[in-house]
Amino acid sequence: MATLSRRDVEHVAYLARLGLTGDEVTQLEGQLNHILEQFAVLSALDTDDIPPTARVVELENVLRDDVARPGLTREQALANAPEQNGEHFVVPAVLDDGSDD
Repeated sequence: MATLSRRDVEHVAYLARLGLTGDEVTQLEGQLNHILEQFAVLSALDTDDIPPTARVVELENVLRDDVARPGLTREQALANAPEQNGEHFVVPAVLDDGSDD
């Protein structure tokens, strides 16, 4: 089984622009080699009879049904508007009307 050397870890850290201390390189070397060992265990398993899958756990729709419900009345919708004009919200103009005043 291939293992990563300290030099390999330092090189990958350099490529990723990670400024690691010596202790961090040592810790990361151990962690990465442990991950490689786990992949070696997995690669030894016979998976010929297992169909490929995109997910381990089946997903289900957790959204509620889209059911029409009564909405706000006009008065309720306008109740907290900072400014209104009869039945409408009043908002600052956002488009130039083209005139050079």
